[in-house]
Amino acid sequence: MSDMHKLTGAYAVDAVDDLERARFEQHLSECEDCRAEVRELRETAALLAETTAVAAPVSLRESVLSGISQVRPLPPVVPATATTSVRRRLPLLVAAALVLIAGLGAVVWQPWSDEVPQLTAAEQVLQAEDAEKVFLDLGEAGRATVVRSKAEDRAVITTEDMVPAPDGKDYELWFMSPDEEFVPAGLMPDDPDQTVVLEGSAADAVAVGITVEPDGGSDEPSSAPIALFELA
Repeated sequence: MSDMHKLTGAYAVDAVDDLERARFEQHLSECEDCRAEVRELRETAALLAETTAVAAPVSLRESVLSGISQVRPLPPVVPATATTSVRRRLPLLVAAALVLIAGLGAVVWQPWSDEVPQLTAAEQVLQAEDAEKVFLDLGEAGRATVVRSKAEDRAVITTEDMVPAPDGKDYELWFMSPDEEFVPAGLMPDDPDQTVVLEGSAADAVAVGITVEPDGGSDEPSSAPIALFELA
């Protein structure tokens, strides 16, 4: 590498081979700027090792993911005389970026890359322009929202404080067709707060239902739905 200054980050985290290490250490003996930057990077790495990631609000995560898929930042215009000061601030910028990524639990995206972060199937539905939402308060059983995107041909159900199915039973999801036939769309895990992508085509469904079925589910409903989300 012709510019030895660029090895400060790799050297600080011991990500260089023996030849690069020997050459860079020779360079360090002559470059005070690099010595200072290596010290700062190692201090930052030590701080990050003691950092505990805190889950970010869902709204913040969705906002960041939506924004980075549409905006490609340009590098700042920096005067030549400011090069050293910018390099000295690099450890703090790296630390801030790593903490944000850890908190969001998002896919790492490099702004200089042409690759766009891939959304999950649920995120594609929830963020679709034609997303249709239907909310139901199930009383003591909890709350649930169904989101359907005809463009994505999928539907997602999210629950809050939903009580588990009785012993030996499962909650089963269904699509209701225009002729009022129920089509199996998967089982719901026994978790109070969850996000589940329904199985099968959702574009033509007129409703989504939840029934209580024997463990493992049924080919057709064995009882009336405990919830029915009517779709437009």
